[in-house]
Amino acid sequence: MKSKKLIGPQRRLFQWVTTLLVLIIPWFEVGGKSLLRIDIPGLNLYIFGHVLRIQDLYLVLLATLIFVLGFLLITVVLGRVWCGWLCPQTTLSDIAEWSARRLGLRVKNNRLHGQLAGKIMLQAVFIFLSFLVAANMLWYFIPPPLFFIRLARLDLHYAVWITLVLTFLLVYLDLALVRRLICSDFCPYGRIQTAIVDKATLTLHLPDQELERCIECESCVKVCPMEIDIRDGYQVECTNCGRCLDACRRVMTKRQEPGLISYTFGLYGEGISGLLNPRVLLPATAIAALLIVLVFSLAVRPVASLKVAISHTVAPRLLENNRTGTFFNGWVNNRSQEPAVYTLQARTKGTGETLVLKGQTKADLAAGENRRLDFVLLTPSSKHLTVEFLLTDEAGEILAIAEAYIEQQEKE
Repeated sequence: MKSKKLIGPQRRLFQWVTTLLVLIIPWFEVGGKSLLRIDIPGLNLYIFGHVLRIQDLYLVLLATLIFVLGFLLITVVLGRVWCGWLCPQTTLSDIAEWSARRLGLRVKNNRLHGQLAGKIMLQAVFIFLSFLVAANMLWYFIPPPLFFIRLARLDLHYAVWITLVLTFLLVYLDLALVRRLICSDFCPYGRIQTAIVDKATLTLHLPDQELERCIECESCVKVCPMEIDIRDGYQVECTNCGRCLDACRRVMTKRQEPGLISYTFGLYGEGISGLLNPRVLLPATAIAALLIVLVFSLAVRPVASLKVAISHTVAPRLLENNRTGTFFNGWVNNRSQEPAVYTLQARTKGTGETLVLKGQTKADLAAGENRRLDFVLLTPSSKHLTVEFLLTDEAGEILAIAEAYIEQQEKE
């Protein structure tokens, strides 16, 4: 990669696009549902127009496992490109240092130097960024319009207030005091990456054979946000941001020579072919297999679910005509993306004899809605029964079945 093209503009564009996506995704809806949101009170996960309830947690676990393995695979292939191009900590540090320079301050040894007025104005920027980050995190749990309405009324749940304040303080302290120290001293990811780095991992470095062309201008050192010298070889503090690459290219272009620093797959130029090894192929194969399982699970996922339970608040009642009324609570979930009308029916298991239901036996549910139904099952008093409850659609098709065992009481 001896091109004279600078990569800084692409990196900054990538950072802005990903940052804006994180900020605006909670504001978008698909079919009246959040594009991505976790509804803790309702135990729902809204994702791209779909609603996953707690019973669909296995799908979330599958997706999480795919994400973890994918992150591992990206690390093996692209090294610390995450740190320099995608990590929110890097983006926040970049914004903080850019703001400091715009206010006439200098950043050296992770400390701010300059006029007191500039430092005070910078603290106001830090306060705004801290609130924005804290609020943005909560938008993935509370719809943003509702969040601001309740914030203006001081009507947020105490757990939300605690989360908002703690996140605000952590981000503010990070911006005001820590910044790049997270990357160099505290972040475990850099240490993990050094352990799983492969001979073909994408690496930003200055090859030994290029050192003889170095003119000792130290431009690469001056622009490095981590304040390291890439000429000293591979270092765990390097975030692969590419600033040194651009600085070297600017200087060497004036001499009509290619830059010394480059991105290469492997420290010794093994190339992309070096990626055909177990460290890359095994997680890639596992991700492909899990994706197939996830897609299949989504395809066969039932469009509705039904759960029933005998009421604990109302005891069974002995009725006329030698019948017993047993009170039930049922929960119906419309898992489809369209509104639907459901009907609840009951029959004895085995014989298929139809049983009588009274109460809420019909429900008109919006897409993704979950509703509780209260009803009474009438059964012969002399029998112990296993009952099948059937949830049917308007066409009479059975969508879900739930069972319950009825133990009859003797008449006094």
